[in-house]
Amino acid sequence: MSPRSARYAPIESYAAIGDCHGAALVGRDGSIDWCALRRFDAPPVFLRLLDVERGGCWAIGPQAEFRAARRYLDGTNVLRTVFTTGDGEAALTDLMPVGRRLDAGTHDYVSLVAPGWLIRRVTGLRGRVRFALRYRPSADYARARPALRLERGALRGHGVPALYGAPECTIEGDVAATAFEIAAGETRDFVLAANTEAEHPPAARVDEFVAATRAFWTEWIGYCRYRGPHAELVRRSALALKLMTYAPTGALVAALTTSLPEALGGGRNWDYRFCWLRDSGFALYALAALGYGGEARRFHEFLAEACRQTLPDIHIMYGIRHEVELAEQELAHLDGYASSRPVRIGNGAYTQHQIDVYGEILDLAHLYQSLGGELGEQYRRLLGTFAAFVARHWNEPDQGLWEMRGPPRHHVHGKLMSWAALDRAAELLPDAARWRAAADEVRRSLLAEAVDPEGGHLRQAYDGGVDAAVLLAPLLGFALDESALARTVAVVERELARGDYLLRYAGDDGLEGGEGAFLACSFWLVDAKLALGRLAEARALFERLAACANDVGLYAEEIEPASGAFLGNFPQAFTHLGLVGSAVNLELFERHGVAAMRCSHAVRVRRMIGATFGWRGVLAALRTSGRLGRIRSSRASMLAWP
Repeated sequence: MSPRSARYAPIESYAAIGDCHGAALVGRDGSIDWCALRRFDAPPVFLRLLDVERGGCWAIGPQAEFRAARRYLDGTNVLRTVFTTGDGEAALTDLMPVGRRLDAGTHDYVSLVAPGWLIRRVTGLRGRVRFALRYRPSADYARARPALRLERGALRGHGVPALYGAPECTIEGDVAATAFEIAAGETRDFVLAANTEAEHPPAARVDEFVAATRAFWTEWIGYCRYRGPHAELVRRSALALKLMTYAPTGALVAALTTSLPEALGGGRNWDYRFCWLRDSGFALYALAALGYGGEARRFHEFLAEACRQTLPDIHIMYGIRHEVELAEQELAHLDGYASSRPVRIGNGAYTQHQIDVYGEILDLAHLYQSLGGELGEQYRRLLGTFAAFVARHWNEPDQGLWEMRGPPRHHVHGKLMSWAALDRAAELLPDAARWRAAADEVRRSLLAEAVDPEGGHLRQAYDGGVDAAVLLAPLLGFALDESALARTVAVVERELARGDYLLRYAGDDGLEGGEGAFLACSFWLVDAKLALGRLAEARALFERLAACANDVGLYAEEIEPASGAFLGNFPQAFTHLGLVGSAVNLELFERHGVAAMRCSHAVRVRRMIGATFGWRGVLAALRTSGRLGRIRSSRASMLAWP
């Protein structure tokens, strides 16, 4: 890394906190270098992550040399960092309050706090530790430099939240700084509040916020039913996915950040703070398999509402409040992470045509119904519109799963998802024979055009290429000959593998520069090996991939194979979904063998839930509730949703 790049902390050095509305990234040194309050896609209050000079941060750390060790408090997204110096030891606890409290008068649950608060608590553990605090908020993506002032007990500035707990700060323009000492047994609290006119002094409520937030997360994760290997890592992935779910609508963002590069110094820097339909089937499968029907239902409802707005087309992504327009802009005034330019907000790929999204929606609906979810008549008509669109347009070229910006091609993954769309339509909709015949037409095309005539493996597109996405074929239930699948796995490993990591594809994609290995693809390789009956290979690869998480169990989008450094936006939902899916699939293989891999998501999740809860009990609970929901009622499923 160049000296200029070395000024930026490694992506893997961050941990995430959030309140199911917004989120922040905290470095090992105690610096918050990214923080978006109230909405994941809001202009960040701190964005040193994307410009070390202009971006601003909120740093709390020892003045002397220190060692840092950190972890999430058990079963929560509350982060605790312990700093050890030559003079003592102190803990920094970081959280964004979330939850509800019981009103003594009405005995109803009321909102604990409006979204957009961030608490930092410093506690002395041994001896004495002297800390330095530096606070520099940003406005409008650092295009404005708000002058700070001390007013009514808080540091305030135009267009930025209020910081309580540091009245002695020295202020110079948009920067406030102070130093303080913490002895064993002492505590000092700092509260950042987006709703700057707090009803009560924030310091007086920190104990309540901490207790309620811990209770919220521990109750929620208590419903996770996975008990297999690496259970803690699976639970951490579940907690990360919950953190990245926007509570008011149920949308799952692809990542918490924008423009973290796929290669240092390169231009493949995209905004991932939106909801991709490509994640939908993976998310519903992962959440339902772990026992979270409530989240799966809300995500399904979000997608249905978003898709209604763009009929007959479906966009590949939507905003977290169903926004359709996600115009892409470049912020030329920002340096970019490790000088990787440009920094982008919005994502121009939302206008791309990708036929696979229709299959993802119909596959999701199939899974939803198989779990007892009710598909109303209006929604079935919507699905019929999608199926008819696929039947008319499946044989046209598109941009493919990876949002390539070159000319359209006949991508094999898109054809596989077209087959899945029509196959699921035959299960869900009237006139099943019509949809089955259309699905058979797509299947014949795939067998004739998708298989390389010389190598006998699935290609990236009908005109050639190698792509890791075709590893998903057996997991869709597509009847691919075992020898063809084996040859496909062999070619993917030979052409795309960099050690345990896979590139997404080989060849030109219409963009300059390169990228790292895409972590989700390695988990797809685990699943493909299971579909071939290679349990030992699959389990060994999963074990090695599990060891690639950072020290608090989080993954980015990509990894640099030689160094293991994270690349791309962080934390990345797609990677965590891949991990959960492979963990569940390993368990299913142990119980049901290869047959459990070569079937639809719906069949696999029914087997998983049936094995965990007892299928008769599941069906009884679903019939009683009248909708897809959590098997046991839980306040935690609604605590973050005012």
